[in-house]
Amino acid sequence: MQRYYGAAAPATDAGGWFDTGDLAIIDHQGELSITGRAKDLIKSGGEWINPGEIEAIIGALPEVALVAVVARSHPKWGERPVLVIEARRGVEIPDETLLAALQGKIASWWMPDAIVRVGAMPLATTGKIDKMRLRAEHG
Repeated sequence: MQRYYGAAAPATDAGGWFDTGDLAIIDHQGELSITGRAKDLIKSGGEWINPGEIEAIIGALPEVALVAVVARSHPKWGERPVLVIEARRGVEIPDETLLAALQGKIASWWMPDAIVRVGAMPLATTGKIDKMRLRAEHG
């Protein structure tokens, strides 16, 4: 048994990996891409939805300043995605445009059940979108 004095034990697992909570894929050339965070996954009907993929598509629209997808409790499916957007100043973007951007790029059951517009996206002290607050307000 190893003992550690004056320092915390290593945070790696038995295989030597450090669990950051990040989700990633490795492509055919061996390139690693971070695709989201495990804590942000939405479990709907026993299947996982990765909000990061939806956010990337909607975030690429010129009318959208900031975007987040959070889980909302659902009596039948467990959780369902809610799309939260902050539109660019002076711009309106219809629900139909947002949903059309997702058509054919995500599974139909990944489509958000609701779209919420906010005047200003809540940010954490890190400057990142405060998903905990969004879950509390819109989840």
